[in-house]
Amino acid sequence: MKSESQPQDPGPRSLAELEARLARDLELLTLPPAKQWLEPRTDPELGPVLDVAIVGAGMAGLAAAFALKCLGVRNMRVFDRAPKGFEGPWATHARMEVLRSPPELTGPAFQFANLTFRAWFEAQFGRAAWEKLHRIPRLQWMDYLRWYRTMIDVPIENETELIDLAGDASTVVLSLRSGSDVRRVAARRLVLASGRDGLGGPYVPAMIRGLDRRFWAHTSETIEYAALRGKTVAVIGAGASAVDAAAEALEAGAARAAILVRRADVPRINKAMGIGSVGFWLGFHRLAPAQRLAIMRYIDEQAVPPPRDSMLRCSRHKNFSIVARCEVRQAVATDGRVLLDTTRGVLAFDHLILATGLAIDWDQRPELAALRPQVLTWRDRLRLDEHGELAHGDYPFLGPDLEFLQRQPGAAPWIERVHCFGFPANLSHGQISGDIPAISIGAQRVANGVATALFAEDCEQTWRRLLAWDNPELRGDEFVLEEAIEPSLRAEGEAIQ
Repeated sequence: MKSESQPQDPGPRSLAELEARLARDLELLTLPPAKQWLEPRTDPELGPVLDVAIVGAGMAGLAAAFALKCLGVRNMRVFDRAPKGFEGPWATHARMEVLRSPPELTGPAFQFANLTFRAWFEAQFGRAAWEKLHRIPRLQWMDYLRWYRTMIDVPIENETELIDLAGDASTVVLSLRSGSDVRRVAARRLVLASGRDGLGGPYVPAMIRGLDRRFWAHTSETIEYAALRGKTVAVIGAGASAVDAAAEALEAGAARAAILVRRADVPRINKAMGIGSVGFWLGFHRLAPAQRLAIMRYIDEQAVPPPRDSMLRCSRHKNFSIVARCEVRQAVATDGRVLLDTTRGVLAFDHLILATGLAIDWDQRPELAALRPQVLTWRDRLRLDEHGELAHGDYPFLGPDLEFLQRQPGAAPWIERVHCFGFPANLSHGQISGDIPAISIGAQRVANGVATALFAEDCEQTWRRLLAWDNPELRGDEFVLEEAIEPSLRAEGEAIQ
């Protein structure tokens, strides 16, 4: 036990020192394991088969890859369509100044103290700066993930897009496009870590779909905010992306930005925070399906409020307003403006920004067309009403390792080799597959499931290795086998009755 007089470890004073400490941690834990336990496989048509392919090199994909590496799965590759260093939303369409999550959360660091954001931050800026840090700046989080990628050292191919999937009883086949080149890669398991829109895309209300695209954009897209200078902008929605979009428009010089909210007030309480815990993250998937649906539906109905920092960013502008009880019923473009028929009357704007969220919409994911008819959904599992449960019915009903399940058992066994490690897993497993607080728990779950399945499939090879193993631990010079029994061991004149 340390005495009070002993000085506190000041921690690494540079990234180089931090990286040396992390390398030592991994060395002491023998990670990744030295033993190669998976035998290579070859497809007669496609050549070497990956043990695991991961689509997506954002936070979730990197965490899953590191968890697999620590389990000794070496023959894997991560693919991402973005340029290196721009994976995920952080440096692209995310617009918040700072993250909602408290900076002390360990995120994708698992149990490695020297892999945390805090360790990375303190090594560069010192402990005093850490004590003053209220929230993590968004682009600084991206810088941390770039460093994290370097530290975990897994094979990643950027600017490589998944365009099709197929499979058979033993493999999943990915069609990948890099520039003008298209190739097919076989893998025993596939982890889809493709983000919040991994099984869909932006939700666009019907009344907007026919409107000329010059007049509107969705927050999941690249928006030219400079073009909104001097214009009156409506932001439809009341979540985090709505407030961030309004702030960007105001800072770009918009004449006015108004958030239109259907509710009587902006959501103020984040219900998910009330049950977020290690127990929830570990145990949610063990609840009955009806219990899981009830919890997630209630959270969705209550809605997640925008972060306080984001709202303050807007409200410091005098030309910002929130219009509550304002449901949009119709949108018409006329004379270079958009007229909105709303429950608060007809309103006129120069431009609309839709902060209407992302939907599970398989039609927006043609690369997953082979999956769609085969995947068991929540509508199938609970026989949900087509209209009454539209918001949740198309979510995949996932197995214990986040794997897709077959709608018709035996019809397409290969889809159970595909694991959904993104936002669409929330309804089955809770918030462990995309948000910072529990990403390590989710990554470990999917990695454990993949490694377990690979081992079970290799039972025959394991048996052969067992029979062939002939490496002696005793060399024969440690003792001598006695031919005669030592007389003192004999029981003269006695017998066992």
